[in-house]
Amino acid sequence: MPQLEGVEHRWVDVAGGLRVHVAEAGEGPPLLLLHGWPQHWWMWREVIPALARSHRVICAHLRGHGWTDAPRSGYAKERLASDVIALLDALGIERVGLMGHDWGGYIGFLLCLRAPERVERFIALNTGHPLSEPSAERALGLLRFWYAAALASPLAGEQLLRSGLVAKALERDLVPRVWSEEAARIYLDQFLEPARARAASQLYRSFLVEDTPSILGGSYRGQRLRQPILVLHGADDPVLPVKTVADLPQHADDARVEPVEGVAHFIVDEEPELVAERAEAFFA
Repeated sequence: MPQLEGVEHRWVDVAGGLRVHVAEAGEGPPLLLLHGWPQHWWMWREVIPALARSHRVICAHLRGHGWTDAPRSGYAKERLASDVIALLDALGIERVGLMGHDWGGYIGFLLCLRAPERVERFIALNTGHPLSEPSAERALGLLRFWYAAALASPLAGEQLLRSGLVAKALERDLVPRVWSEEAARIYLDQFLEPARARAASQLYRSFLVEDTPSILGGSYRGQRLRQPILVLHGADDPVLPVKTVADLPQHADDARVEPVEGVAHFIVDEEPELVAERAEAFFA
């Protein structure tokens, strides 16, 4: 496990029997950070020092990722949101500031909707939200997630992850731009473990067979976000273009979308100083 000065690690047993790993730093009002795929708490390493000056920063690993338990089931995004609520309960935290990237950002939106009393303010980083009206255009936009079908395939998806082929593809496309070789290994080696390869496959399988039908079926239609929300979104994201979240202010009392030019999907890796600066101001 990588180490960072000032960061302490522990495991928390939560309702439902899941053992969640958290990395913590600083003191003050709690600020919960949720990672995306294929990363874990290490993605926040360059923003933790700034945020820990004024907050108790809690980087939680989602089910099946990092050093949290990787059970055989439970990867629908509503279930992952339930895990986070259970973690807050186990930590005795009533209300948090929240920041999430990728799947962690999507789960953040679900938390804001399901338990608005638990989330004070929320920053979403390069992720989608579930409140857009279903349309043919949005359905066609799912074609950008072609890779999800490969990862979600029973057995084949797990074998792809365990074989290292997915890691090689990600390294070829991402390492020259946003990750050092060391960071790539820290993130991607987790999927050499069979249970975590299975978890990653199930994360995407549940997206295709549970989450997407729920969204397109209008399960979230008419719901509204009540917290102040800031979206920082890399304008060059090849999978989630900015227009994915452009309609968010229509579904929220106080939401602002800030495109970040010259940045693709991994905004925290590409512009850590900008993310830290915006977060310090937003959560002050």
